[in-house]
Amino acid sequence: MPSSLTGFDQLARNYDALWNTTTIGMSQRRAVWHWIDPLFRRGDWIFDLGCGTGEDAIHFQKRGVEVYAIDASAEMVRLAQARGVNAHQNTIDRISGIGRRFDGAICNFGVLNCVEQLDGVALSLSQLVRSGGKVAICVLGPCCLWEMCYFLWHGNLRKALRRFTRGKAPPSIGVDVHYPSNQRWMEVFGQKFSLINWYGIGLCVPPSYVRELSDLMVLQLSEADQHIAHLPGFRALADHRLLVFERL
Repeated sequence: MPSSLTGFDQLARNYDALWNTTTIGMSQRRAVWHWIDPLFRRGDWIFDLGCGTGEDAIHFQKRGVEVYAIDASAEMVRLAQARGVNAHQNTIDRISGIGRRFDGAICNFGVLNCVEQLDGVALSLSQLVRSGGKVAICVLGPCCLWEMCYFLWHGNLRKALRRFTRGKAPPSIGVDVHYPSNQRWMEVFGQKFSLINWYGIGLCVPPSYVRELSDLMVLQLSEADQHIAHLPGFRALADHRLLVFERL
């Protein structure tokens, strides 16, 4: 995985500016928090897979939830640690050796879309998360209305339809990106987990590469998302999908 790690190490330097501190990034992340905050209580221990620079971990730490975080990128981990996050460099395919139990787990914004062998991840999580614990994964969906319209408007048919590719999309920073269906996620987690519900994240709020909208317009779109992004039909067209599972 050296090429992908190098790519994410380079991305780490500008990750907050490109995503975390943008109005689009904050709007989508707050939408995730809206649904997953009730899952965990003060004193719980949760596992954060692919923590990046630690934005989710810091949010939960402020709420009294203990977080053990990992990321494959050494630079992401360094930045998260500098912010006070209990972060460790590790890859998702090696989490079975952590040797502790958690009350739940989170994996935000497409981390698992970069993993090809998902069955092993689900098995490892089933060993790490206690019975009744919640696992929330936010993944890139196989159909994003904003993406199709945006790239068709710009005359780029390949990018407009890239999520419909069977298997994977061409890598941009040295890592293949996959867009599994909900059926595939349920197949992967169904042996040890039960799906509680799933929600659209970023239906009206666009993907991060859309730069033409003002901050005010993005905030207005975020308000619209609060009312419709979770509804059947609409949620399948969002940039991300948040799936919440319970460990059996």
